[in-house]
Amino acid sequence: MKPADVTLARVFVLAAPAMASGVLQAAFRPVDQYFVQGLGSPAQGALGATTLVSVLCFAIFQLVSAGLGPWVGRLTGAGDEAARRDVIEQSLGTCMVIAAFLMIGGTLATAPLVDFLGLEGEGAAHARAYLWVLFLTGPALVFAPSVDATFHAMGDTRLPLRLQMGAVALNIVLTPALVPSMGTAGAALASTLAQSIATALGLFVLTQQLGLEPRRWRPGPRVPAVVQVGAPVALATGMFAFVYWLLMATVIPTLGQDVYAGLGLGFGVLESLAWPLYAGLAVAAASLVSRALGAGSPDVAELAVRTTLRIAVITGVVMSAVYWLAGPSIVEIFAEDPAASREGVRYALILAVVQPLVAIEAVTEGVLGGAGDTRKLLLVNAPLNLLRVPLAWFLAIGLGFGANGLWWAINASTLLKCGTKLALVLEGSWRSKALPT
Repeated sequence: MKPADVTLARVFVLAAPAMASGVLQAAFRPVDQYFVQGLGSPAQGALGATTLVSVLCFAIFQLVSAGLGPWVGRLTGAGDEAARRDVIEQSLGTCMVIAAFLMIGGTLATAPLVDFLGLEGEGAAHARAYLWVLFLTGPALVFAPSVDATFHAMGDTRLPLRLQMGAVALNIVLTPALVPSMGTAGAALASTLAQSIATALGLFVLTQQLGLEPRRWRPGPRVPAVVQVGAPVALATGMFAFVYWLLMATVIPTLGQDVYAGLGLGFGVLESLAWPLYAGLAVAAASLVSRALGAGSPDVAELAVRTTLRIAVITGVVMSAVYWLAGPSIVEIFAEDPAASREGVRYALILAVVQPLVAIEAVTEGVLGGAGDTRKLLLVNAPLNLLRVPLAWFLAIGLGFGANGLWWAINASTLLKCGTKLALVLEGSWRSKALPT
Protein backbone atom coordinates (compact mmCIF):
# COMPACT_ATOMS: atom_id res chain seq x y z
CA MET A 1 0.00 0.00 0.00
CA LYS A 2 1.04 3.59 -0.68
CA PRO A 3 0.16 6.91 0.98
CA ALA A 4 -1.94 7.73 -2.09
CA ASP A 5 -4.24 4.84 -1.09
CA VAL A 6 -5.27 6.54 2.16
CA THR A 7 -6.39 9.99 1.13
CA LEU A 8 -9.47 11.41 2.82
CA ALA A 9 -11.57 10.66 -0.25
CA ARG A 10 -10.36 7.06 -0.60
CA VAL A 11 -10.84 6.29 3.07
CA PHE A 12 -14.36 7.64 2.89
CA VAL A 13 -15.08 5.56 -0.25
CA LEU A 14 -13.94 2.47 1.69
CA ALA A 15 -15.80 3.43 4.85
CA ALA A 16 -19.10 4.63 3.35
CA PRO A 17 -20.37 1.20 2.18
CA ALA A 18 -19.39 -0.31 5.54
CA MET A 19 -21.22 2.50 7.35
CA ALA A 20 -24.31 2.03 5.20
CA SER A 21 -24.12 -1.74 5.60
CA GLY A 22 -23.95 -1.36 9.37
CA VAL A 23 -26.97 0.94 9.40
CA LEU A 24 -28.93 -1.57 7.33
CA GLN A 25 -27.85 -4.47 9.52
CA ALA A 26 -28.85 -2.54 12.62
CA ALA A 27 -32.17 -1.67 10.96
CA PHE A 28 -33.49 -5.11 11.89
CA ARG A 29 -34.09 -3.91 15.44
CA PRO A 30 -35.96 -0.72 14.53
CA VAL A 31 -38.09 -2.73 12.10
CA ASP A 32 -38.94 -5.13 14.93
CA GLN A 33 -39.64 -2.24 17.32
CA TYR A 34 -41.92 -0.55 14.79
CA PHE A 35 -44.04 -3.56 13.90
CA VAL A 36 -44.42 -4.87 17.47
CA GLN A 37 -45.55 -1.54 18.92
CA GLY A 38 -49.14 -2.67 18.47
CA LEU A 39 -48.40 -5.45 20.97
CA GLY A 40 -47.81 -2.81 23.67
CA SER A 41 -45.00 -1.43 25.80
CA PRO A 42 -44.11 -4.85 27.34
CA ALA A 43 -43.25 -6.18 23.88
CA GLN A 44 -41.03 -3.21 23.10
CA GLY A 45 -39.33 -3.49 26.47
CA ALA A 46 -38.76 -7.21 25.84
CA LEU A 47 -37.08 -6.51 22.51
CA GLY A 48 -34.88 -3.90 24.15
CA ALA A 49 -33.82 -6.40 26.78
CA THR A 50 -33.18 -9.20 24.29
CA THR A 51 -30.89 -6.90 22.33
CA LEU A 52 -28.31 -7.62 25.00
CA VAL A 53 -28.65 -11.36 24.42
CA SER A 54 -27.97 -10.68 20.75
CA VAL A 55 -24.86 -8.73 21.77
CA LEU A 56 -23.69 -11.71 23.84
CA CYS A 57 -24.22 -14.04 20.88
CA PHE A 58 -22.30 -11.64 18.67
CA ALA A 59 -19.48 -11.79 21.20
CA ILE A 60 -19.32 -15.55 20.69
CA PHE A 61 -19.22 -15.05 16.92
CA GLN A 62 -16.30 -12.66 17.40
CA LEU A 63 -14.12 -15.48 18.71
CA VAL A 64 -13.65 -16.22 15.03
CA SER A 65 -14.51 -13.04 13.11
CA ALA A 66 -12.45 -10.59 15.22
CA GLY A 67 -9.38 -12.76 14.76
CA LEU A 68 -10.06 -13.66 11.13
CA GLY A 69 -10.13 -10.04 9.95
CA PRO A 70 -6.56 -9.12 11.01
CA TRP A 71 -5.22 -12.39 9.60
CA VAL A 72 -6.95 -11.96 6.24
CA GLY A 73 -5.82 -8.33 6.04
CA ARG A 74 -2.19 -9.15 6.81
CA LEU A 75 -2.10 -12.08 4.37
CA THR A 76 -3.79 -9.97 1.70
CA GLY A 77 -1.21 -7.22 2.16
CA ALA A 78 1.57 -9.82 2.00
CA GLY A 79 0.09 -11.44 -1.13
CA ASP A 80 -0.05 -14.93 0.43
CA GLU A 81 -3.27 -16.31 -1.12
CA ALA A 82 -2.73 -19.95 -0.10
CA ALA A 83 -2.34 -19.12 3.59
CA ARG A 84 -5.32 -16.76 3.39
CA ARG A 85 -7.46 -19.54 1.93
CA ASP A 86 -6.41 -21.94 4.68
CA VAL A 87 -7.22 -19.55 7.51
CA ILE A 88 -10.64 -18.71 6.03
CA GLU A 89 -11.63 -22.34 5.48
CA GLN A 90 -10.59 -23.39 8.97
CA SER A 91 -12.40 -20.43 10.48
CA LEU A 92 -15.61 -21.28 8.63
CA GLY A 93 -15.35 -24.83 9.97
CA THR A 94 -15.14 -23.41 13.48
CA CYS A 95 -18.25 -21.34 12.76
CA MET A 96 -20.12 -24.57 11.99
CA VAL A 97 -19.27 -25.92 15.44
CA ILE A 98 -20.35 -22.70 17.16
CA ALA A 99 -23.62 -22.64 15.20
CA ALA A 100 -24.58 -26.13 16.36
CA PHE A 101 -23.70 -25.27 19.96
CA LEU A 102 -25.82 -22.11 19.98
CA MET A 103 -28.83 -23.69 18.34
CA ILE A 104 -29.02 -26.46 20.94
CA GLY A 105 -27.76 -24.59 23.99
CA GLY A 106 -29.64 -21.38 23.23
CA THR A 107 -33.05 -22.96 22.92
CA LEU A 108 -32.53 -24.85 26.17
CA ALA A 109 -31.31 -21.71 27.97
CA THR A 110 -34.04 -19.32 26.77
CA ALA A 111 -36.13 -19.36 29.95
CA PRO A 112 -33.17 -18.88 32.34
CA LEU A 113 -31.88 -16.04 30.17
CA VAL A 114 -35.20 -14.21 30.36
CA ASP A 115 -35.32 -14.68 34.13
CA PHE A 116 -31.82 -13.24 34.39
CA LEU A 117 -32.90 -10.18 32.41
CA GLY A 118 -35.37 -9.39 35.18
CA LEU A 119 -38.44 -9.30 32.91
CA GLU A 120 -41.80 -10.30 34.35
CA GLY A 121 -45.30 -11.12 33.19
CA GLU A 122 -46.22 -10.21 29.63
CA GLY A 123 -42.75 -8.80 28.87
CA ALA A 124 -41.12 -12.08 29.88
CA ALA A 125 -43.49 -14.05 27.65
CA HIS A 126 -42.63 -11.86 24.65
CA ALA A 127 -38.91 -12.23 25.33
CA ARG A 128 -39.09 -16.02 25.64
CA ALA A 129 -40.94 -16.35 22.34
CA TYR A 130 -38.51 -14.06 20.55
CA LEU A 131 -35.33 -15.69 21.83
CA TRP A 132 -36.47 -19.29 21.36
CA VAL A 133 -37.18 -18.72 17.67
CA LEU A 134 -34.00 -16.70 17.25
CA PHE A 135 -31.83 -19.53 18.58
CA LEU A 136 -33.72 -22.27 16.75
CA THR A 137 -33.69 -20.68 13.29
CA GLY A 138 -30.53 -18.56 13.37
CA PRO A 139 -27.48 -20.88 13.11
CA ALA A 140 -26.49 -19.35 9.76
CA LEU A 141 -26.07 -16.00 11.49
CA VAL A 142 -22.88 -17.29 13.13
CA PHE A 143 -21.17 -17.11 9.74
CA ALA A 144 -22.25 -13.55 8.89
CA PRO A 145 -19.59 -11.63 10.91
CA SER A 146 -16.79 -13.82 9.55
CA VAL A 147 -18.02 -13.43 5.97
CA ASP A 148 -18.20 -9.66 6.37
CA ALA A 149 -14.82 -9.54 8.13
CA THR A 150 -13.21 -11.43 5.25
CA PHE A 151 -14.57 -9.12 2.56
CA HIS A 152 -13.75 -6.02 4.60
CA ALA A 153 -10.19 -7.12 5.33
CA MET A 154 -9.61 -7.62 1.60
CA GLY A 155 -10.85 -4.07 0.97
CA ASP A 156 -14.30 -4.98 -0.40
CA THR A 157 -17.01 -3.15 1.53
CA ARG A 158 -19.50 -2.91 -1.35
CA LEU A 159 -20.60 -6.54 -1.61
CA PRO A 160 -21.60 -6.80 2.08
CA LEU A 161 -23.62 -3.60 1.55
CA ARG A 162 -25.52 -5.11 -1.38
CA LEU A 163 -26.25 -8.24 0.64
CA GLN A 164 -27.57 -6.20 3.56
CA MET A 165 -29.78 -4.15 1.26
CA GLY A 166 -31.48 -7.34 0.10
CA ALA A 167 -31.75 -8.71 3.64
CA VAL A 168 -33.38 -5.57 5.03
CA ALA A 169 -35.81 -5.35 2.11
CA LEU A 170 -36.88 -8.94 2.72
CA ASN A 171 -37.17 -8.34 6.46
CA ILE A 172 -39.45 -5.35 5.91
CA VAL A 173 -41.74 -7.57 3.88
CA LEU A 174 -41.68 -10.56 6.23
CA THR A 175 -41.99 -8.83 9.62
CA PRO A 176 -45.46 -7.25 9.18
CA ALA A 177 -46.63 -10.49 7.59
CA LEU A 178 -45.53 -12.68 10.53
CA VAL A 179 -45.97 -10.48 13.63
CA PRO A 180 -49.82 -10.34 13.58
CA SER A 181 -50.09 -14.13 13.82
CA MET A 182 -46.89 -15.00 15.69
CA GLY A 183 -46.19 -11.92 17.84
CA THR A 184 -42.56 -11.31 18.76
CA ALA A 185 -41.68 -14.82 17.55
CA GLY A 186 -42.69 -13.69 14.05
CA ALA A 187 -40.29 -10.75 14.28
CA ALA A 188 -37.45 -13.13 15.17
CA LEU A 189 -38.30 -15.53 12.34
CA ALA A 190 -38.43 -12.72 9.78
CA SER A 191 -34.98 -11.55 10.86
CA THR A 192 -33.32 -14.96 10.77
CA LEU A 193 -34.80 -15.88 7.38
CA ALA A 194 -33.69 -12.63 5.76
CA GLN A 195 -30.20 -12.65 7.27
CA SER A 196 -29.65 -16.35 6.55
CA ILE A 197 -30.33 -15.86 2.85
CA ALA A 198 -27.92 -12.92 2.68
CA THR A 199 -25.22 -14.90 4.50
CA ALA A 200 -25.63 -17.90 2.21
CA LEU A 201 -25.17 -15.66 -0.83
CA GLY A 202 -22.08 -14.10 0.73
CA LEU A 203 -20.57 -17.51 1.38
CA PHE A 204 -21.26 -18.53 -2.23
CA VAL A 205 -19.53 -15.45 -3.64
CA LEU A 206 -16.58 -15.83 -1.27
CA THR A 207 -16.20 -19.48 -2.26
CA GLN A 208 -16.20 -18.64 -5.95
CA GLN A 209 -13.77 -15.70 -5.64
CA LEU A 210 -11.15 -17.41 -3.50
CA GLY A 211 -11.55 -21.01 -4.63
CA LEU A 212 -12.66 -22.20 -1.20
CA GLU A 213 -13.64 -25.87 -0.88
CA PRO A 214 -16.49 -26.64 1.58
CA ARG A 215 -15.07 -30.12 2.21
CA ARG A 216 -12.12 -28.39 3.90
CA TRP A 217 -14.34 -26.26 6.17
CA ARG A 218 -13.27 -27.72 9.47
CA PRO A 219 -11.23 -26.50 12.45
CA GLY A 220 -7.50 -26.82 11.85
CA PRO A 221 -4.07 -25.74 13.12
CA ARG A 222 -4.62 -22.07 12.24
CA VAL A 223 -7.70 -21.72 14.44
CA PRO A 224 -5.87 -21.24 17.79
CA ALA A 225 -4.01 -18.23 16.37
CA VAL A 226 -7.27 -16.77 15.05
CA VAL A 227 -9.05 -17.30 18.35
CA GLN A 228 -6.11 -15.88 20.30
CA VAL A 229 -6.62 -12.57 18.48
CA GLY A 230 -10.42 -12.72 18.58
CA ALA A 231 -10.91 -13.84 22.18
CA PRO A 232 -10.10 -10.49 23.87
CA VAL A 233 -12.59 -8.73 21.59
CA ALA A 234 -15.22 -11.38 22.25
CA LEU A 235 -14.69 -11.17 26.01
CA ALA A 236 -14.93 -7.38 25.92
CA THR A 237 -18.19 -7.54 23.95
CA GLY A 238 -19.55 -10.19 26.31
CA MET A 239 -18.66 -7.99 29.26
CA PHE A 240 -20.53 -5.13 27.60
CA ALA A 241 -23.69 -7.25 27.44
CA PHE A 242 -23.17 -8.55 30.97
CA VAL A 243 -22.91 -5.01 32.32
CA TYR A 244 -26.27 -4.11 30.81
CA TRP A 245 -27.74 -7.26 32.29
CA LEU A 246 -26.45 -6.15 35.66
CA LEU A 247 -28.02 -2.73 35.14
CA MET A 248 -31.35 -4.36 34.33
CA ALA A 249 -31.09 -6.66 37.32
CA THR A 250 -30.07 -4.01 39.87
CA VAL A 251 -30.71 -0.40 38.82
CA ILE A 252 -33.48 -0.35 36.20
CA PRO A 253 -36.06 -2.37 38.20
CA THR A 254 -36.03 0.36 40.86
CA LEU A 255 -36.69 2.99 38.18
CA GLY A 256 -39.77 1.34 36.68
CA GLN A 257 -40.76 -0.69 33.62
CA ASP A 258 -40.94 2.44 31.46
CA VAL A 259 -37.15 2.73 31.63
CA TYR A 260 -36.93 -0.72 30.02
CA ALA A 261 -38.92 0.64 27.08
CA GLY A 262 -36.75 3.77 27.02
CA LEU A 263 -33.64 1.59 26.86
CA GLY A 264 -35.19 -0.43 24.03
CA LEU A 265 -35.99 2.71 22.06
CA GLY A 266 -32.65 4.36 22.72
CA PHE A 267 -30.47 1.29 22.34
CA GLY A 268 -32.53 -0.44 19.66
CA VAL A 269 -33.45 2.58 17.53
CA LEU A 270 -31.18 5.59 18.07
CA GLU A 271 -28.01 3.55 18.56
CA SER A 272 -28.99 1.62 15.44
CA LEU A 273 -28.56 4.85 13.52
CA ALA A 274 -25.34 6.11 15.11
CA TRP A 275 -23.19 3.14 16.09
CA PRO A 276 -23.15 1.49 12.63
CA LEU A 277 -21.72 4.70 11.17
CA TYR A 278 -18.92 4.62 13.70
CA ALA A 279 -18.44 0.89 13.20
CA GLY A 280 -18.12 1.46 9.45
CA LEU A 281 -15.25 3.85 10.11
CA ALA A 282 -13.71 1.24 12.41
CA VAL A 283 -13.97 -1.32 9.59
CA ALA A 284 -12.13 1.04 7.24
CA ALA A 285 -9.42 1.71 9.83
CA ALA A 286 -8.97 -2.00 10.58
CA SER A 287 -8.83 -2.94 6.89
CA LEU A 288 -6.27 -0.28 6.02
CA VAL A 289 -4.13 -0.91 9.09
CA SER A 290 -4.02 -4.70 8.70
CA ARG A 291 -3.20 -4.57 4.99
CA ALA A 292 -0.58 -1.84 5.46
CA LEU A 293 1.14 -3.77 8.25
CA GLY A 294 1.01 -6.95 6.17
CA ALA A 295 2.72 -5.08 3.34
CA GLY A 296 5.37 -3.78 5.75
CA SER A 297 4.21 -0.15 5.63
CA PRO A 298 3.53 1.03 9.21
CA ASP A 299 3.79 4.68 8.14
CA VAL A 300 0.90 4.17 5.73
CA ALA A 301 -1.06 2.56 8.54
CA GLU A 302 -0.49 5.59 10.74
CA LEU A 303 -1.64 7.90 7.94
CA ALA A 304 -4.81 5.82 7.68
CA VAL A 305 -5.42 6.28 11.40
CA ARG A 306 -5.14 10.06 11.25
CA THR A 307 -7.38 10.27 8.21
CA THR A 308 -10.09 8.03 9.66
CA LEU A 309 -10.11 9.92 12.97
CA ARG A 310 -10.81 13.16 11.12
CA ILE A 311 -13.88 11.61 9.52
CA ALA A 312 -14.94 10.19 12.90
CA VAL A 313 -14.99 13.58 14.61
CA ILE A 314 -17.17 15.06 11.87
CA THR A 315 -19.52 12.08 11.95
CA GLY A 316 -19.86 12.23 15.73
CA VAL A 317 -20.72 15.92 15.70
CA VAL A 318 -23.37 15.35 13.04
CA MET A 319 -24.93 12.53 15.05
CA SER A 320 -24.99 14.70 18.19
CA ALA A 321 -27.10 17.17 16.23
CA VAL A 322 -29.35 14.36 15.02
CA TYR A 323 -29.88 13.11 18.58
CA TRP A 324 -30.69 16.60 19.82
CA LEU A 325 -32.84 17.85 16.97
CA ALA A 326 -34.45 14.73 15.52
CA GLY A 327 -34.19 12.27 18.42
CA PRO A 328 -37.58 13.11 19.97
CA SER A 329 -39.36 12.81 16.61
CA ILE A 330 -37.63 9.50 15.84
CA VAL A 331 -38.58 8.06 19.22
CA GLU A 332 -42.24 9.03 18.78
CA ILE A 333 -42.41 7.07 15.52
CA PHE A 334 -41.54 3.88 17.37
CA ALA A 335 -43.49 4.41 20.59
CA GLU A 336 -47.25 4.62 21.05
CA ASP A 337 -46.94 4.65 24.84
CA PRO A 338 -46.32 8.23 26.14
CA ALA A 339 -44.26 7.01 29.10
CA ALA A 340 -42.01 4.91 26.86
CA SER A 341 -41.63 7.85 24.49
CA ARG A 342 -40.66 10.16 27.36
CA GLU A 343 -37.90 7.81 28.52
CA GLY A 344 -36.62 7.33 24.97
CA VAL A 345 -36.38 11.11 24.47
CA ARG A 346 -34.48 11.45 27.77
CA TYR A 347 -31.99 8.85 26.49
CA ALA A 348 -31.56 10.74 23.20
CA LEU A 349 -30.89 14.14 24.72
CA ILE A 350 -28.34 12.91 27.26
CA LEU A 351 -26.45 10.48 25.02
CA ALA A 352 -26.17 13.18 22.34
CA VAL A 353 -23.40 14.78 24.39
CA VAL A 354 -20.87 12.01 23.86
CA GLN A 355 -21.43 11.01 20.24
CA PRO A 356 -18.11 12.46 18.98
CA LEU A 357 -16.33 10.50 21.72
CA VAL A 358 -18.13 7.30 20.74
CA ALA A 359 -17.04 7.81 17.13
CA ILE A 360 -13.40 8.31 18.14
CA GLU A 361 -13.56 5.29 20.44
CA ALA A 362 -14.89 3.11 17.60
CA VAL A 363 -12.04 4.09 15.27
CA THR A 364 -9.39 3.46 17.92
CA GLU A 365 -10.90 0.02 18.45
CA GLY A 366 -10.66 -0.58 14.71
CA VAL A 367 -6.99 0.42 14.72
CA LEU A 368 -6.03 -1.84 17.61
CA GLY A 369 -8.22 -4.65 16.30
CA GLY A 370 -6.85 -4.41 12.76
CA ALA A 371 -3.32 -4.55 14.14
CA GLY A 372 -4.24 -7.62 16.18
CA ASP A 373 -3.44 -5.76 19.41
CA THR A 374 -6.73 -6.87 20.92
CA ARG A 375 -5.64 -7.64 24.46
CA LYS A 376 -5.44 -3.93 25.17
CA LEU A 377 -9.09 -3.56 24.15
CA LEU A 378 -10.13 -6.08 26.78
CA LEU A 379 -8.01 -4.45 29.48
CA VAL A 380 -9.72 -1.10 28.81
CA ASN A 381 -13.28 -2.18 28.07
CA ALA A 382 -13.84 -4.73 30.82
CA PRO A 383 -13.22 -2.58 33.91
CA LEU A 384 -14.58 0.68 32.49
CA ASN A 385 -17.80 -0.92 31.27
CA LEU A 386 -18.18 -2.64 34.64
CA LEU A 387 -17.77 0.74 36.32
CA ARG A 388 -21.14 1.70 34.85
CA VAL A 389 -23.03 -0.44 37.36
CA PRO A 390 -21.90 1.12 40.68
CA LEU A 391 -21.75 4.56 39.08
CA ALA A 392 -25.31 4.23 37.75
CA TRP A 393 -26.53 3.04 41.15
CA PHE A 394 -24.85 5.98 42.87
CA LEU A 395 -26.20 8.61 40.48
CA ALA A 396 -29.64 7.17 39.78
CA ILE A 397 -30.55 5.88 43.25
CA GLY A 398 -28.00 7.12 45.74
CA LEU A 399 -28.27 10.75 44.62
CA GLY A 400 -31.85 10.37 43.40
CA PHE A 401 -31.29 11.46 39.78
CA GLY A 402 -33.38 8.57 38.46
CA ALA A 403 -33.04 7.61 34.79
CA ASN A 404 -30.96 10.73 34.18
CA GLY A 405 -28.28 9.33 36.49
CA LEU A 406 -28.28 6.04 34.60
CA TRP A 407 -27.65 7.70 31.24
CA TRP A 408 -25.00 10.08 32.66
CA ALA A 409 -23.15 7.12 34.15
CA ILE A 410 -22.90 5.69 30.63
CA ASN A 411 -21.59 9.03 29.37
CA ALA A 412 -18.91 9.18 32.07
CA SER A 413 -17.57 5.72 31.27
CA THR A 414 -17.58 6.54 27.55
CA LEU A 415 -15.34 9.53 28.22
CA LEU A 416 -12.87 7.35 30.13
CA LYS A 417 -12.83 4.62 27.49
CA CYS A 418 -12.36 7.03 24.62
CA GLY A 419 -9.49 8.84 26.30
CA THR A 420 -7.67 5.63 27.22
CA LYS A 421 -7.97 4.02 23.78
CA LEU A 422 -6.93 7.19 21.99
CA ALA A 423 -3.82 7.36 24.20
CA LEU A 424 -2.97 3.75 23.31
CA VAL A 425 -3.28 4.48 19.60
CA LEU A 426 -1.17 7.62 19.82
CA GLU A 427 1.49 5.71 21.80
CA GLY A 428 2.01 3.62 18.65
CA SER A 429 3.24 0.20 19.78
CA TRP A 430 0.49 -1.40 17.64
CA ARG A 431 2.63 -0.52 14.58
CA SER A 432 5.05 -3.34 15.38
CA LYS A 433 2.52 -5.85 16.75
CA ALA A 434 3.13 -9.40 15.49
CA LEU A 435 0.21 -11.80 15.16
CA PRO A 436 0.46 -15.08 17.13
CA THR A 437 1.69 -18.20 15.35
